[in-house]
Amino acid sequence: MQRNSPRSKTIWQITHSCGHQADRDLSDRAADRRAGFAEWLAKQECTDCWRAAKEGDEQDKAAWLKAKRAEEQAESEAWSEQYRMPPLEGTERAVAWSVRCRHQVLAAAFAALVLEGETSETEWEDIEEAARTITRAGWWIDQRSSEPNDLTELLQAATEADRPTENPHF
Repeated sequence: MQRNSPRSKTIWQITHSCGHQADRDLSDRAADRRAGFAEWLAKQECTDCWRAAKEGDEQDKAAWLKAKRAEEQAESEAWSEQYRMPPLEGTERAVAWSVRCRHQVLAAAFAALVLEGETSETEWEDIEEAARTITRAGWWIDQRSSEPNDLTELLQAATEADRPTENPHF
């Protein structure tokens, strides 16, 4: 004679930490693991609240990043004006990015070569002057991860395509 064994509960009513209730089918879990999982679920927000919070976090992060980029852009443009850096050539998006890259590359190189290294202020002025001759936005973007000590060599390696045919600053 075959006995019918009682089936373990598979549908659990969960009251989430956000206060929402949901019936969850836990039949895909071993019977001896359902109660523990149900307890864990009760400590979590429901799926809708979790998604809303995540989207809010992503929106907050996107807003923060946009504000940070705008701050960096303004700082880089002010720096470019202060140090008489020429305008860069390229698409609008590339120019905005490359202004930040040029500022970061030159600031890092100044710190490494002059403040921490052996480069004199006069030698730095020559490096800065060479940097002014490179106006192709893409060149500065390409150098954004370069080592500060390599700047002099990189500036020498720049081609005519990276420099304008006429210098409007003379």
